[in-house]
Amino acid sequence: MARGSAVAWAALGPLLWGCALGLQGGMLYPQESPSRECKELDGLWSFRADFSDNRRRGFEEQWYRRPLWESGPTVDMPVPSSFNDISQDWRLRHFVGWVWYEREVILPERWTQDLRTRVVLRIGSAHSYAIVWVNGVDTLEHEGGYLPFEADISNLVQVGPLPSRLRITIAINNTLTPTTLPPGTIQYLTDTSKYPKGYFVQNTYFDFFNYAGLQRSVLLYTTPTTYIDDITVTTSVEQDSGEGFWQFFNNVSLHHHMQVMEEVVRRDKNHPAVVMWSVANEPASHLESAGYYLKMVIAHTKSLDPSRPVTFVSNSNYAADKGAPYVDVICLNSYYSWYHDYGHLELIQLQLATQFENWYKKYQKPIIQSEYGAETIAGFHQDPPLMFTEEYQKSLLEQYHLGLDQKRRKYVVGELIWNFADFMTEQSPTRVLGNKKGIFTRQRQPKSAAFLLRERYWKIANETRYPHSVAKSQCLENSLFT
Repeated sequence: MARGSAVAWAALGPLLWGCALGLQGGMLYPQESPSRECKELDGLWSFRADFSDNRRRGFEEQWYRRPLWESGPTVDMPVPSSFNDISQDWRLRHFVGWVWYEREVILPERWTQDLRTRVVLRIGSAHSYAIVWVNGVDTLEHEGGYLPFEADISNLVQVGPLPSRLRITIAINNTLTPTTLPPGTIQYLTDTSKYPKGYFVQNTYFDFFNYAGLQRSVLLYTTPTTYIDDITVTTSVEQDSGEGFWQFFNNVSLHHHMQVMEEVVRRDKNHPAVVMWSVANEPASHLESAGYYLKMVIAHTKSLDPSRPVTFVSNSNYAADKGAPYVDVICLNSYYSWYHDYGHLELIQLQLATQFENWYKKYQKPIIQSEYGAETIAGFHQDPPLMFTEEYQKSLLEQYHLGLDQKRRKYVVGELIWNFADFMTEQSPTRVLGNKKGIFTRQRQPKSAAFLLRERYWKIANETRYPHSVAKSQCLENSLFT
């Protein structure tokens, strides 16, 4: 990290508080039953962004002590949502710092009076660092924006004069640092001829927009005081089948990374669709420090769930990758004839074959092509195909498929298109309203490539299920696309 960035982060560091409080026990998703009740808190919450210069006015004035509207104006904010996309206020779309949410809830009488009932507050996602108060009492802190966290609040609702109304206040900070996942840096721009005093920007090293807020549901639920905390389902396979640029490898990020993997495994271990764990996406795995870092994260993840393979997604050179020796499956991202050799579709099969052969010769492990694709603006057409047209995306995928099929019955065990749908990114001259690599638009309308992939995936599914038959799928014939 450049010295200027380091100094900038040191100046902004106090915006973040302490260490997150780790989760304890299981994270089973709440479901209603004869012994459990759920109260969803989705809907409009009171909201305010702290636009003060140091972003700490909310803490200095203790906004959590009383209803949020008493300390100043608020707006209605839907939950779940990303606050960046809701308002027409440009300051909010690119806001970095603390935002505040609040909601008052009336509790059922039995929740507050029956001491055999346990009351739990669950937040599905708060990106990226969250502090939670219940009736002004500091209740919970959590670091990491994509996983659920919860707290037993029985002692706050079943004491003193029994309250019927609960006030939940949540402060969220979306600042990214070298030790957050994903990482980022804060840069202060000090040239006063170009920027006002104290002006800073959030630098990111990934290709998606840093959306923030309460992005998944918030709910209250009850259990008996004696309850099932966790369940682990172990499965077996009966037949053969088949996230950001990280350069901040250090002990702080390693500790946080391991905590995140614990939360991921705790949440998703019983999902049958989870066939393996991936611990990173495109880390700087060519760095010497990456070897130990990835070895430790992979080993930790294996200890949490010995029943599944563990991998990470690489875009490094096969000879320089320091993490590949520790994975069970090699996952590779490559964009031949897109980020280089622009427009030369005729090179894809040769370059893809070379990629696969080099990686397999060195590591002798199964390989998944975890990303490939091309950006396409829906409605753009050109023959012969040119970049950004629907014809180019389709032709590029066809060339990849020819290369994939040559290795598919050998050691290439999977393929993943990038991406299902177009998505928003930070603004830049190379992004036209976001990343357009989707085979669907952001409005979920298909581009030409969607029909190509539909046919391919049904063909592969039928070959896998009926290896001696190439009969056309009834599902394909009855598809909504037909």
